[in-house]
Amino acid sequence: MSENTPAVSTWQTRLRALGPGILMASAAIGGSHLIASTQAGALYGWQLALIIVLTNLFKYPFFRFSAHYTLDSGKSLIEGYAEKSRAYLWVFLVMCFLSSTISTGAVALLTAAIVKMAMPSLPFSVGVLSVIVVGSCVLILLTGRYKALDNLSKIIVVSLSITTVAAAAIAASKGMQMKPDFVEPSPWTLAGLGFIIALMGWMPAPIEISAINSLWVTAKQKSDPASYRDGMFDFNVGYITSAVLAVVFLALGAFVQYGNGEAVQMAGGKYVGQLINMYTGTIGGWSRPLVGFIAFACMFGTTITVIDGYARAVAESVRLVRGRESFRTRELLGWIGWVSFSGLALILWFDSALAELLKFAMISAFLAAPVFAWLNYRLVRGDKKHRLTPAMNALAVVGLVYLVGFAVLFVLNESGILA
Repeated sequence: MSENTPAVSTWQTRLRALGPGILMASAAIGGSHLIASTQAGALYGWQLALIIVLTNLFKYPFFRFSAHYTLDSGKSLIEGYAEKSRAYLWVFLVMCFLSSTISTGAVALLTAAIVKMAMPSLPFSVGVLSVIVVGSCVLILLTGRYKALDNLSKIIVVSLSITTVAAAAIAASKGMQMKPDFVEPSPWTLAGLGFIIALMGWMPAPIEISAINSLWVTAKQKSDPASYRDGMFDFNVGYITSAVLAVVFLALGAFVQYGNGEAVQMAGGKYVGQLINMYTGTIGGWSRPLVGFIAFACMFGTTITVIDGYARAVAESVRLVRGRESFRTRELLGWIGWVSFSGLALILWFDSALAELLKFAMISAFLAAPVFAWLNYRLVRGDKKHRLTPAMNALAVVGLVYLVGFAVLFVLNESGILA
């Protein structure tokens, strides 16, 4: 423990420790919440609420291990991977390198689609708006780096939480919009498995975000050290906020769209436009800016944290592969440039086909989840300073079984074996 680390945990020290967990929440509350959770409510009402709760529960240990390990050892998860085995480090580097491009492209494109939908008179295509969105994120990161990101994420998450809960409460006061003759569909079929897997893939976030979170914890500890207890408080605030809002977003779709007789748009940008129109029609025209702000805040916060986080993760991995003590600031800025450029290149490759890109990103994240979960579990299982409780160990084991089981089921279904 650093000599600057608070010896006693108080509410003041806990609030001062807030940062990395809020950044993680900002990264998480994006496509998984705004699109997948809300569509789950629109398509199936409350039937998939249990899947959302269980996915957040069973992924919890593997995200928690990021803060646990870093606060205990002073090292990032990626350093832990390297110490365990060079193979672990290479697996993470390759998968993170690919995920950085896929995730950045997906969230930037969705943010641009929301801007275009909110301001259709803009004389720019979605592709050009994607460049503007990414460029503004990079500019913020270049000028303020971690501190700017830390402050911005707190503003986004607080305002997003208040407005989303308010919108859901107003919709709930109007009641469900189901038609009397509506026949409720069941998600529990093989045909619905692809949607459920996509929903779980980014719920609350891809598991590699845990390694990124450990880098944010490292950066925070350098500027404003916190005790283990305060650091875990920060993590839990961020994770629980993300998990609760996932259910609130499901409520947004369930109360306004479920069974109202209008087919649910599955393409991300079109769906957000439909959601805003549904709120306008149900609650009143005044709600359009409210829901529009929720949509934009969700995705812009995710885009900027994803760019910073993946750039840090790749820079740290490359640094460890080279066996160097640390990476230079200019190297981090270089990787921010690479993550941004490759994400934009992917948007052009998919020709701004948002629905396909989002689904591909979400399913890829879920299939990679068991690998990252196993790496994190292996890293902290033998920790002597803050041992895993029997309950946390059991939850991690059940979580691994859950993730592997659904991944195998999806692969079997896609291969036609279960057809």
